[in-house]
Amino acid sequence: MAQTKDVLLGFIRQGNHLSTGQRVRLTLLLCAPAILAQLASVLLQFIDASMVGSLGAGPSASIGLVSTSTWLCGGFCMAIAQGFSVQVAHRIGSGDFARARLILRQGLLVVTLFSLLLSLVALGVAGPLPRWLGGEEAIRADASAYFRIYAAFLPMMQLGFFASTMLMCSGEMKVPSLLNILMCALDVVFNFLLIFPTRELSLLGLRFTMPGAGMGVRGAALGTGIAEAVTACLLLYFLLVRNKDLAIAREAGSFRPTRVILGKAFDITGPMWLQNIVMRGAHVVSTLIVAPLGAVAIAANSFAIIAESFCYMPGYGMGDAATTLVGQSLGAGRKNLAKSFSRITLGLGVGMMVSLAVVMYFLATRIMGLLSVDPDVVALGARCLRLEAFAEAGYAASIVAYGACVGAGDTKVPMVLNLVCMWAVRIGLALVLTPRYGLMGYWIAMFVDLNLRGLLFVIRTRGEKWLKTKLTTQEI
Repeated sequence: MAQTKDVLLGFIRQGNHLSTGQRVRLTLLLCAPAILAQLASVLLQFIDASMVGSLGAGPSASIGLVSTSTWLCGGFCMAIAQGFSVQVAHRIGSGDFARARLILRQGLLVVTLFSLLLSLVALGVAGPLPRWLGGEEAIRADASAYFRIYAAFLPMMQLGFFASTMLMCSGEMKVPSLLNILMCALDVVFNFLLIFPTRELSLLGLRFTMPGAGMGVRGAALGTGIAEAVTACLLLYFLLVRNKDLAIAREAGSFRPTRVILGKAFDITGPMWLQNIVMRGAHVVSTLIVAPLGAVAIAANSFAIIAESFCYMPGYGMGDAATTLVGQSLGAGRKNLAKSFSRITLGLGVGMMVSLAVVMYFLATRIMGLLSVDPDVVALGARCLRLEAFAEAGYAASIVAYGACVGAGDTKVPMVLNLVCMWAVRIGLALVLTPRYGLMGYWIAMFVDLNLRGLLFVIRTRGEKWLKTKLTTQEI
């Protein structure tokens, strides 16, 4: 009988030997649902972009203008969630489930308070943000409205991130994946009703009136926000009530943060926050670089990034699996096993992303055509995608290796590597190349950055220093 995921994860905690075949099987069992979760996330962006894209280049550009700012906020939310989930993974690996639930309770309070504060800040800057980013006057109102609605739903998005990462670090990948797929379905329904006005439609020869709110860009933001809120509630239910290792609904316990748990969380989260500022801040700067090129370039850049993200799915899914496997292996005191899992996830992640890059290269124009009806946007975006197909191997290596480092609690050196590559290489080259070659100049800079970053992360994880974590040696 084939061994299940829970049996193989138990082998890690119990100190049992895992053959190479068992390690690969466990990796695939964990990453498959994680990849589905990434697919759901990408589809959510794709749905928003394609529906708004049907309205023309202007509405598309308004969302593209503030997209890097939404990534910045999302990065803060994800980082603080991982500050607690990595600790939980280590405790589960050591078999200390009571301490894992203690960390969970404290983390739930901290991330809730943090997300409320972040939401207030984001709401405060929503008005002037498009002007700060150099957006044209014609798209500023829609861009502000989109970001304002996004900011209002930030607390629910944060709780969804938190519940999802906690479930995954416990080895439960299926529930977050299925619920993220549900979120995509809800997003389609809500967007369909909120973006477009009431109209006559034909289906199977029958004509009928489809009601709609006609909210345009605002409808896209509201539809996504509602879908995220529903999904977050379901994720919290499965984490707090149903999960066999982490459910806290039926036991008493303090939510008051302790200095040691909070300190360890910020030891992990601090570098990740700085990295988020570095990385997402650079994306915001990239918007300033691209914005003067006009609405077509902004829309093509935004849509090409969304289209390229289909290649990212196995990389980020494998990175999630690497975080779980490395974290639990180190929690069990098995450093050699942790390093083995880092190599397996790296090889599989690169192979999968390269395969999708080949598909993206040959179908670039058709993919862009699904996102925009503007022929200039489609043509320019397709050129960017074909160039970036040759950077997917390097990007895969950096994504998966970073996930392994996070599982080990090693976030400082990876932050430095990302800082150097993003600012010195991508932004530095973009400032020189974009004025000369337009949007393609920016994507050439991105191509160089991703390949160099992948090489540096491979070198990092081939050594031993990233495995020397102190997270499991200290008492809570």
